Amino acid sequence: MHGGGNGILSSTQMQQSYGASPEKFLDFLRSTFLRSSKFAFLADLASVEYACWNVEHMNKDFSRPSHGAVINPLLQIVPVTNDIIPFFREQISLQPDTIEQYEGWMLVWKGPESGKLYVEKADEQMLLALKFLSEEEPELQGYRLRIVNQAIDYAARKGVVLKAPYLVSRILQGFPEGEKIPKRYFTASAFTLQWHITNACDLHCKHCYDREKRSPLTADQGLWIIDDFERFCREKNVRGHICFSGGNPFMSPHFFRLYAAAIDKGFATSLLGNPVDADALQRLCDIGTPEYFQVSMEGLEAHNDCIRGEGYYRRVMEFLDLLRKKEISSAVMLTLTDANLDQVLPLAEILRHKADYFTFNRLSQVGEGAGLSLPGRDAYRRFLEKYVAAADGNPVIGLKDNLINILREHRGLSPFGGCTGFGCGAAFNFVALLPDGEVHACRKFPSLIGNILQQDFLTLYESSEAQRYRKGPEACQTCRLRPVCGGCMAVVYGMGLDPFKEKDPFCFIGE
Repeated sequence: MHGGGNGILSSTQMQQSYGASPEKFLDFLRSTFLRSSKFAFLADLASVEYACWNVEHMNKDFSRPSHGAVINPLLQIVPVTNDIIPFFREQISLQPDTIEQYEGWMLVWKGPESGKLYVEKADEQMLLALKFLSEEEPELQGYRLRIVNQAIDYAARKGVVLKAPYLVSRILQGFPEGEKIPKRYFTASAFTLQWHITNACDLHCKHCYDREKRSPLTADQGLWIIDDFERFCREKNVRGHICFSGGNPFMSPHFFRLYAAAIDKGFATSLLGNPVDADALQRLCDIGTPEYFQVSMEGLEAHNDCIRGEGYYRRVMEFLDLLRKKEISSAVMLTLTDANLDQVLPLAEILRHKADYFTFNRLSQVGEGAGLSLPGRDAYRRFLEKYVAAADGNPVIGLKDNLINILREHRGLSPFGGCTGFGCGAAFNFVALLPDGEVHACRKFPSLIGNILQQDFLTLYESSEAQRYRKGPEACQTCRLRPVCGGCMAVVYGMGLDPFKEKDPFCFIGE
């Protein structure tokens, strides 16, 4: 029992000495030590230890719900006035006068998978999740619903809440397991809809992969899409994330209405676009602050402005300051070509104190990007090694390219999630929706799986076309890193190869 080394009998020993029932014994402790500041913690300690005993001996159904979330049936909540957590750490020796006061709640539960007993202070997110799930008919909308959903996800990771099993799963889809790949890279808890709501844009970048004039969806069609995406996420038991993009999404006449509808549904939201003025950004935040706002840069000022237009570099730098002022997380994405290969790390240093996240995608040689070139394979590998090394010392540098996992394996490190958290996530935990309703597995190259105006998201996701993209190149099927890699199908396509058969030409595994 707890409290060894401080000369105090454990609550169990004291209970045995008095021969009382647990409830009467707890009443005795509370009345006896009520006025003793030195030993007042004993009543709290006994209450939590009794909760531990109850949880260990409960015989309740531990199965997960088919949909939604429920409170863990093997959970007990104990009000306390003292911090007794130290007693539940191994090999702890405390004196009564070292116990700190803490007025709150202690949670005692058994983990759904591990079967292990946990004792923790209840933080705000846990309490919010428990309050919401204990209400018979909770009604929340908008930003508050998003906060509640985040709290439930957090409580579910702890095991305080049991969520329905996620059905966006590599294992359920017969995906190869690779070698020594952690199970967390096989099942997605969230699904991202990258929604290009317009192709209208205030820039004309030299590597743009789609300048087609696509007929935009109406506002009513957009609202139906949000409803249907909610149904899809509910059916698959995943959190929904809508990344609004374009073109420039702010140039769509329906943008703010659709953004508000996504917030009302409780979806996580983000922006992928160009800098906007303070008024437009404030209007956005008044509806609901996005998870992040991503802008693009292509290198140092001269090269960047050559690609994206004169003055764009300074516009981005000023906009990053505005995002920080508004407390919006900022991300910067670079399209890697042979012309800016040597500018990536210098730009990363400039962004060290300007952005929250910086990474790159290799050029997809489609659309106007077909006129630009990628670096050579050997030059790219050398760059990648420098990039990964620089990431160790620069906190804003993010790892995204799947081929980085080859370098991590060489260094004896565990893999990371790659491009979308699951290697190539094309049509797995991610799809792109274009302004005219076309749904693609990946926005960076033509990868049509259907049209949302003709079929709903669930039908499109389970289609044979989507399954082909999820499976990826035949050449990668037996690779030990496949679950967290798969290369880049857009690069394969852009170099004139078959993305369903041939592996990424830049792959250097086994070398």
